[in-house]
Amino acid sequence: MPAIATTTTLTFGAGRAALDPATGAPQQFTDDADPARRYLLDAGDSTWHSIEHQWGSGHVTTDCGGARWHTPAVLRESDAGIEAVHRLPHDLRMDVRRWVDGEVLREQYVLRNDGAETRSVTGLGVQTPFGDVYAGAEDSLDRSVHAHLFTGGTWAWALARPMSGAGRLLGLIVREGAVRAYSIESRNPGTFSNVRGHIALLATDRARNPEAFGGQPELTLAPGEEHVLEWELGWYESVDEFLAATAAPAVFSAYAARTGEAITVEAAEVTSPDATVIRVGDRRFHVSAEVHGTYTVDVDGTARTEVLFHDSLEDVVRRRVDYIIRHQVARERPGLLAHAFVPVDVRTRTTLPTNGWPDWTDGSERVAMPVLIQLAALRGWADPAEVRTLLEGWGEFAWTHLFDEEATPTRGSQVGRVPRLYDAPWHAQFFHDHHRLTGSGVALDRAARIIERNFALGGAAHLSITLSETILAVAAGLDAAGEPVRAEVLRQRLLESAWSFVRIGRGLPPHEVNYEQSIVAPLIDLLVAAYGLTGDQAFHDAIAERLPWLLAFSGPQPHVRLHGVAIRHWDGYWFGIERLWGDVFPHHWSALTAATLHRLPRDLRTTETERITEAILRANMANQFPDGSATCAYVMPSSVDGRAAHLSDPLANDQDWHLVLWLRALDER
Repeated sequence: MPAIATTTTLTFGAGRAALDPATGAPQQFTDDADPARRYLLDAGDSTWHSIEHQWGSGHVTTDCGGARWHTPAVLRESDAGIEAVHRLPHDLRMDVRRWVDGEVLREQYVLRNDGAETRSVTGLGVQTPFGDVYAGAEDSLDRSVHAHLFTGGTWAWALARPMSGAGRLLGLIVREGAVRAYSIESRNPGTFSNVRGHIALLATDRARNPEAFGGQPELTLAPGEEHVLEWELGWYESVDEFLAATAAPAVFSAYAARTGEAITVEAAEVTSPDATVIRVGDRRFHVSAEVHGTYTVDVDGTARTEVLFHDSLEDVVRRRVDYIIRHQVARERPGLLAHAFVPVDVRTRTTLPTNGWPDWTDGSERVAMPVLIQLAALRGWADPAEVRTLLEGWGEFAWTHLFDEEATPTRGSQVGRVPRLYDAPWHAQFFHDHHRLTGSGVALDRAARIIERNFALGGAAHLSITLSETILAVAAGLDAAGEPVRAEVLRQRLLESAWSFVRIGRGLPPHEVNYEQSIVAPLIDLLVAAYGLTGDQAFHDAIAERLPWLLAFSGPQPHVRLHGVAIRHWDGYWFGIERLWGDVFPHHWSALTAATLHRLPRDLRTTETERITEAILRANMANQFPDGSATCAYVMPSSVDGRAAHLSDPLANDQDWHLVLWLRALDER
């Protein structure tokens, strides 16, 4: 088989693609202005990046069996571009062509039936291994990209955005055929949580998950017939420039709305299998629904997305509190242990034992449940008299079984005394709120002791979720209680922490993962708190510098689970029953972005940040169900390492932090 030149590159726009001489496929895309940026996984990821996942490789599943393509039988280079011919079993052939067309690189994948019998195709996917990896904060910001995916059929695209939020974006836009799903591969204990995994874009994934993304079709190829998938790749200076290039067939007024209200869609034709659609004008439709949940919307008969209609925040909180009280209290256990809140399998309404798994304990993220109940009581959305015994019991359980004598928090009552800094502000919130609800001086003292112990354990160097706002609340409580010296010490420790993070710049320390959105959001919250205390311009400048890091996690996809929602890709494994280690959309901690944007200095807030804030908070209502149950993880890909996904994990576990963050945002107004 002839090979192309070892130095072959295809230059398009402001960058280029370096091609593999054996396959003719891109090995790396390079922005000439940012040559260190890895838009694709490469040899540096050799411990888990295998040749089967090279860009442009793929798989096909038929009624006669499956096959993969990688190294072509024929490879040609000419002035017209690169052509590769892959001979596949069952008289099938995959022809791949790549060529430069002005400012873009075009790729065409043509599956042909050269046989005498009709073939049914139930799986067809192309590998697109974007460099969505997290070696560490500095490396991620300097060299990695976030891959934002929209698989809406004929309206489909992918956007590789530098994690720093600065520099050119590499955009892929489907121009012929359709991408109806995506899969994540190489997600398992071998790759752990610091990689997004290998991404494959799928024309159909019917063989593995026929119901994914509203339904996966069977593609039929008669003798001599072909199926064409063609896309273009280009460089873009901004998200808006890229979105304009996608030539979207529809414009949505929003992707989430209250039940009974309408979302306006401008398009040639809009239908839905489950929502109400009314034409209200030329290219103008109203979509609505009366029942809380997500709904499929079809555009022009070939494109598809999803919207959400949700009940009011008060209604959702009230029924969630009721469900927790009825189904998520470990009443069968002895003594104070009976006051713990625990995960529940919503299929059986049976609580889940700890099972030695730290993320199924009666501590840590489960603290969201008593915090939520108490916030509801403070707002009058739960009767304080009815929940007081429950909350007091939980407080004594926590203080006895989740802390040592020095107020060091541990992950659970039955998993060993391993300190966990993340847990400190969550417990402190509970006790501070209990002080607000009951006037208890003991509760306020416990809140302060937890924060003081957190600093003693190294909390100043740890970007614990909600720590800075908790410190400010506890300090204000201490001031009001006549302990200003103690309060001032806490505020000074906060400022010392903020200055240390200003000094280290991009060199953020790893936490439970190397780098993630829930490191950057607490970082900005810390700087916002310091700026509020001092008015020092250095903190303001630091906030402005780091804000693009946070926004880069969020994509502009026209889909309620994705629009503005930060990429998080591991908690289905850690917190769910299904153990699916793939993208979770929306993940409840995506609401951290909304909370952070909400409290930015006024001159850094924009119409766009306000819009994203609302979109994120509403999107997370998809994790709450009409009966008061919930899911800790909606695993978005059609499949993860070959297992069907695109489902709500049946465990209600840690998702209530979204409701907690929304209620606190209301309190901060």
